[in-house]
Amino acid sequence: MNAFGLIQIGLILWCTTIISSPQCNHLPLQRRKVIENSLRLLDKMGKKFPQQCLREKMSFRFPMQVLQPRQKETVGVAIEEIFQHIFYIFSKNLTLAAWDETALNQFQNGLYLQIEQLEACVIKKHTHYCRSKEVSRLKLKKYFRKIDCFLKDKQHDLCSWEISRAEMRRCLQLIDKVTRKL
Repeated sequence: MNAFGLIQIGLILWCTTIISSPQCNHLPLQRRKVIENSLRLLDKMGKKFPQQCLREKMSFRFPMQVLQPRQKETVGVAIEEIFQHIFYIFSKNLTLAAWDETALNQFQNGLYLQIEQLEACVIKKHTHYCRSKEVSRLKLKKYFRKIDCFLKDKQHDLCSWEISRAEMRRCLQLIDKVTRKL
């Protein structure tokens, strides 16, 4: 094959990579839109917080330090992890939640797409893990395990889902606040 043919193949591969890869530079703007949409869908999924659930409220204590590192990339990793946990929680045993199914599906789809984009960018930018990232992951895992255990302890009843939905709203609001600062 001649040099011109190799150049053409190289250009085609380069263009294909650019077209098919997510736009990591535009992720903060996309993330804000996804968060705003997710908050809207969380509100649309259910009605106002039920009065009978007020006495069951629980503080899960979100680990704020995971969203306050010095590097933007570390925040991106934490946000991806949070989205994965939220997606996991909202993907199981929702029979007693009594939420709008269309809004729930749109919420899940938006999270899934954002996770896919974040994973691709995180993998592209980071090939190694530092200790602080692993500590952040463990703190987030512990936080979301508390929510998961709470749901299981309450047998995924209506109030446990409403309390969890309120907590996820708070998570997304924290991410939105941090993302706007970046």
